Formats: sequence, C-alpha cells, structure tokens
Amino acid sequence: MAINNAIAAWRTLLGDTQVLTGEQVGRKYRNDTTGQERRIPVVLRILDSGMLPEVMRIASANATPVYPISTGRNWGYGSALPARDDCAVIDLSELQRVLHFDAELGAITLEPGVTQGMLADFLRKGNHPYLVPVTGAGPTCSLVGNALERGYGVTPHVDHFGAVTDLEAVLADGSIYQTALREAGGEDVARLFKWGIGAYSTGLFTQSGFGVVTRMTIVLARRPDCIKVCLFSLKDDALLEPAVERIRTILGKLPGTVGAINLMNQHRVLSMAAPFPRDRLGPDGLIPKDVITELGRQYQVFPWTGFGTLYGTKAIVAAVQKEIKATLGGITTRMMFLTPERARGLSRLAKLIPGKTGKGLAGMTATLAKSLELVAGQPNETALPLAYWRNQSPQNETFKNPAADGCGLIWYAPLVPMRPAGVRAYVDMVKEIAPRHGIEPLITFTTLNDRLFDSTVPIIFERDKPVAVAAASACYAELLHSGRARGWFPYRVGVATMGTLAGMQGKSLAFHRRLKEGLDPGSIISPGRYE
Repeated sequence: MAINNAIAAWRTLLGDTQVLTGEQVGRKYRNDTTGQERRIPVVLRILDSGMLPEVMRIASANATPVYPISTGRNWGYGSALPARDDCAVIDLSELQRVLHFDAELGAITLEPGVTQGMLADFLRKGNHPYLVPVTGAGPTCSLVGNALERGYGVTPHVDHFGAVTDLEAVLADGSIYQTALREAGGEDVARLFKWGIGAYSTGLFTQSGFGVVTRMTIVLARRPDCIKVCLFSLKDDALLEPAVERIRTILGKLPGTVGAINLMNQHRVLSMAAPFPRDRLGPDGLIPKDVITELGRQYQVFPWTGFGTLYGTKAIVAAVQKEIKATLGGITTRMMFLTPERARGLSRLAKLIPGKTGKGLAGMTATLAKSLELVAGQPNETALPLAYWRNQSPQNETFKNPAADGCGLIWYAPLVPMRPAGVRAYVDMVKEIAPRHGIEPLITFTTLNDRLFDSTVPIIFERDKPVAVAAASACYAELLHSGRARGWFPYRVGVATMGTLAGMQGKSLAFHRRLKEGLDPGSIISPGRYE
C-alpha cells in the first residue's frame, strides 16, 4: 500500500521515534470534545521545519494525504482530528522557536508550536512592554493555529489574523511559499506591512489546506499605561435591545480605546462561576428556571452581564469612562470600572464574607480577577472550566485539557449583525432550540466592530453517553440551519461540519477548487478542510 511506503520513507527521514503508528498514536490525537472519531494511520512529529519539504514530497509521491496541526488543541471544533479519515497527522507542536523579535516595533516571528503561555514567558523575561493576543482557550494553545482559524480575542488587536503581517508555508510538492514583499523588499518591511505588494495571497493559508505554515509574523499591541474593564449588569431581560444600541454607539464614538465588549446571559455567567447543580435538575435533565433565578441571586448574576475593555493613557481612559457612563447609565445596574489590581482586592475581600452569599461572591470575584488578567494580556484558564461544567471526570494534567479529560463541547459561533431586533430574535432561537435537545442555552455576544457581534454558544454535554453526543450534534445542526435561514452564520466551523459547509457553496467553492488543483492537484494537504 502507498501509505506503508510513505511511512517507511518517513521513518528513514525523521527517525522511528518521530513516526507514530497503531497504539502509539494514542488518545492524544484521537480524543475530541465533539465526540467525533477519525482513523489516523500515522502521526509525524516534526522537530525541524527544514524536514517538511521532504515530508511533503514523500506524501505527494505516495498519494498520502496529510493534516497539519499546531498544538492540536482546537477544542470544540475538532481538537487534533483531521477533517477526513486516513490522513497522516503532521504534529508541529515541537516547533517552538521565536525566530525574530523586533523589540522596538513589536513584530514577532514564531513557529507553530509557540503557545500563548510561551510568548507570555518570553515577553516577561525580556521585560518587553507588549500584550499576548490571548484567547479563552488557555496558555497551552498555539498562536499560529488560532490566527490561521481567524480567531479573535479581547485585547486591542481583537482580530488575530488582522495582526498577521507575514508567513511562510510548505506546499504539497515541497516547494516554499514566501510573500512577494519579503522576497522583493526584504524581511524587515515584510514583517511590518500586512498587505505586501502585488496580489494578496497570505490570507489563502487561513481556514484552508493550501500549505503547511511553518512561521508567522504577528504585530503585538503595546501594553498601555492604563487597562480597565467596564463591568455592568442588566437587571431586566427587556433591556437587551437598548443595550445593543448603546454598545453600538460606544464603539462608533470611541474606536481604538474601547476593545471588545462582551454580553453574556445569566446561564453563561453561572456556567463559569457556579458548580453544575446536578442534584437539582428537572425531569428533562435541564436546570429549572427557578433554580437559575436562585443561583443568580446567590452569585449576584443578573439576566445579562456586560464586560468591556478600555486601553490607553490614564487621561484618555478616564475620559472614555465618563462617555460610557453617560451612554449606558440609564439602563445598567451596578456599573463598575476595575483595574486588575482592584479586581484582585475585591476577590480577597469577598473571601471574608460568611455564608452562601459570601461563597457565591467569592466565586464570582475570583473569576472576575482572572478575567482582568486575561484582558491585560496574561493567558490563563479562566474560561476553560466551562468545558468541565457537566463533566464528572477528573483533570488529568497540570493544565486543563478538555479533550483528554472527557469533556463534551461543541462551539456554535455565528456572526450576528448588531441590530437590536435581530439580536433578540437570535436569542429567542437559541433558547428555543437548545433545550429541546437537552442543552443549556448559554449565550455570549462579543463585538467584532460597531456593526457585528460574534456569538458563541457552547454546546456542553456528557461525552461518555452516546445519546448525549447524538443530541449535541443534532442541536448544532439545527442551530446551524435555522440560523442560516435567518441570516446568522458561523465565522468558523468544526471538522464535522466541513462537508455540510461545502454543500452550501457554489461559485466560491469552484474558485477555491481551481486554486487547490493548481497548488495541490492530488489534494494531499488537509483534504476536506473548508472544501
């Protein structure tokens, strides 16, 4: 078989210990929070990116498809699983070098295995005044991988691929892609100017299978003099629509200083702060409304919670704070502006309050303090307990790994235009569909600009129960199709949805297939990925 010939050649090239087959592949690569499964015949652990051209030549010569991963921690979207069966997984997680850092201008060139935590350590040790482009996925996740999925965060550079200026990739035939500006004008200007010169091609390597990215340059946001969050609550669900209007106004009036603003429903905030009330579920297996209300009182969580970030000089942040107070003041309850230091102080004070209320406040303020660290560019695991909310299995590693620990999680992440009536209709849709499948309706809206939210709905389920896995998949499918009919569609999808996505495209799919046939006629790299 061709795959056996490829494996033999890869063993000769990389060494036996870096070519894993059979039981060696193990749970690390096959586990996934969505409950999906794939046949993985071999895993190639790459220790030197210089080996990749020959790795790809072997794959092409033997018509063996490959699927590159950065760290394989794409939780909720497929983890390390390929989009299709029988792909050789190329594991780039050991490529952990910082290849170049411009300390003066903040441009850093990384390999795919560099994680949020590694970059934080690098910046801290060098006392460099820049922020890590963090996500809620945690410190063990790849920066390159997130940018290639066009992920986003809450620090000043909300759009993580927007901060990418340059990259290099290995194509299916082993040849190297470099940007035109890097070749014609030199590495220095290429690292500093996103659009290059001539036809813009760098974006082709995001959400695609056109090449194996081996290095990427990211422009980091400089650490500002002052970082604050605006925390506010809506005491009545009916205030959602005016809140959307006013958030839109704030982002339109104050671009640059105000980062992302999150709106989370009561269910969503409680999933981060309160233990799952397993002994108080209703006959349908869901948390009854009166229990949600009671937990809301205990943990001081209102129907909607807002969380916005402010960056700038102290004077600018103070002025923006006044504008936000004036804009949101008429509809919000308990508005606070907190620095990371003040949030830590509140967390310490809450621990001194006795009783059930004190316990609830301690949990909430501890989560708040960790969230402040996150917006200050310090990666942590604040958001990861969400994946464990319904999981009874213990954590097996020092850092949380939802895939390895048996958590069930699928992300539904549609783009929702910032129109109040449409936002309400979207909330109603999620609250109607999710419970029908036994899923708690957890909703977050995150602003991408003053026109558009990305909503994230974590579909959390018990992965060890086949019935629950099937229900979660059915819930996602109904949300996807119902949302599409109403004009809401995901900005990214998991490996289980790639085929469905292809069936929704015509002209765009034909165009991408023409590119694929030119660059990778054998469909060797990531077959089925966004195809």
